[in-house]
This record gives sequence, structure tokens and C-alpha cells, in this order.
Amino acid sequence: AGWSSTTGSRHKFKRLQIRLRAFTGALPLLPLLIQSVSRPAQSPSKFLRMSHTVARKIQYTGGPDKFLVPDDKVAFSIPWPEYAPTDYTAQSVLAKPEWADDKDKLAEIKFNVLDGVKPKQVNRASHNGTYKIVDGLPQNPRGRTGMKGRGLLGHFGPNHAADPVVSRWKTLDNGERVLEVVLIKRKDCGEWAIPGGMVDAGEAVSMAAKREFGEEALDAVDADAEGKIAIEKQVDSLFKNGEELYKGYVDDPRNTDNAWMETVAMNFHDETGDVFGKFKLAAGGGAGGGGGISASMRAMAAERGES
Repeated sequence: AGWSSTTGSRHKFKRLQIRLRAFTGALPLLPLLIQSVSRPAQSPSKFLRMSHTVARKIQYTGGPDKFLVPDDKVAFSIPWPEYAPTDYTAQSVLAKPEWADDKDKLAEIKFNVLDGVKPKQVNRASHNGTYKIVDGLPQNPRGRTGMKGRGLLGHFGPNHAADPVVSRWKTLDNGERVLEVVLIKRKDCGEWAIPGGMVDAGEAVSMAAKREFGEEALDAVDADAEGKIAIEKQVDSLFKNGEELYKGYVDDPRNTDNAWMETVAMNFHDETGDVFGKFKLAAGGGAGGGGGISASMRAMAAERGES
């Protein structure tokens, strides 16, 4: 069920894309990964279509239900006088932690630019261009979500994340090379995910990607001093070069009309497997388990009756 670098079948490539989508659910970046390591560059839109659907789900984690937004009423440009979005911002955000905006200082926020003073600058520019400010608040560029406020997100406007897609070729006993990807299993929802996270104020995306991979997949947070040094050397070796897979809006269930997720996903690929093979994978932060995707893909294919 893994994609073989020795098999150039277009049919097999398409089947694997379907299996990846079925298995990962919220991981549409993986077909782009296959393209990155095995095919000439193509337009990301061919494999990655981030529709604004998850952000409109009625149930909101830890909060009230959203106002139902039908497909034909998503765009703000479509008149809808009856639209009454639920107003919700989590108490954890209103408590004014370091990672969240202070609503009392909303008038001081400069949207669509790099806001603040170094080293605590907040990137309020969107990867998708200039977004509108309506009644002093940023407007979600993908349209209505059924909720206003910030929900669980700290910043008004774009909330930037970094997603490191770490991969390698693994050689099986029969000589076939199978593509493996590092995933984590979330403790909060039980879903498999890329080991990424939020970009801190003043932090470069590349540094955030490396930090998040260390925290979530390599358990750097719980390692002792000597262990952290060893882990950092391994990560530095792998993260010297990366290829951008995607940059832009994320259809995330936490999104609201005034706050939304954006990410930069980069592939860090170990072509020979020499570096990645030395990693001792563990789960840290909000992760429940770490591992490669190929074994899980084989199990998924077996459940679906595929070979």
C-alpha cells in the first residue's frame, strides 16, 4: 500500500492519493509531499483544495454552537440580513495570556502588516493578500463561519502556524522503497496530524517548524539536558534544507468571522534515510503517539479490502 519509487504507474499514484486522503482526513498536504519527492513540480491547487467547510461546522469545541451557514451564503459579498453569528471568545483567550491579543487594546492593532516592536512583533499579514477590516475587525477572507469573535484563537485576523512534513524513503526487505511520513496522534481528539503548531511572536517560520517537530515528535520538552543536545543536533541535520509545500489559509474548526488559521507547510525529506533512521520517535505536548504513516496506510488498505 506504500508508494514505491520503483513503480512509475500513474494508476498506483492516483490510488495512493485517494488512500492518503481517506486515512488522514485533515492532512490534505500529503499528496503534495508525494509530488515533492517523486514528481516534477506542479501547481499545488491540483492536489490541494482547501474548501471553507470545516470552519462552518455547527459544533465548536468547548463553546456554543455556530449559526448555520449554507453553501450559498458563505461569501460576505452575498446579502444576508438574517445572518446572526454566535459571538464567542474562550475564557482562556479573554484572560489575556501572552499569546493572545488584548481586546481592550484593539484600536492599537495594525492589521495586514507586521505589527509591534521587535522581538515581540506579531505577523498580522495574510499569506492570501490583504483582508478587509469591517467595523474595526478583520473579516475572514473565505467568508462566513457562523461565529464572530476569536473562539479559541489568540489573534484577531490570521493566526500563523508552521507544519513540518518530515519524510524519508524506507527500503523494505524485498528492495522496494516506501515513502514514510512522521505523524502524531492527538490526545485531545484521537486524530492523526502533522507535528506542527503556532508561530511565536517574532519567530521565523523555519525556526517554529523545527521547534514544533522537536516538541511534538521527538519529545524535546521532556528530555534531560544531554538528551536535548543530542536531539537538537539530529533536528539541525535534517532541517538544513526544506521545500515549501503550501502557504495560506487553513480550513480549521477553530476559525471564526474575525480570526482564522494560516500555515506554512514545509517538507524536510531524508532521501537516504540515514538521518531520520537515527531518530527515536516519541510523543510530546498534545501528542499521544508518534510514528510513520506507511504501516498505518497498509492497515487502512487492508480494512478497505485493497491490495
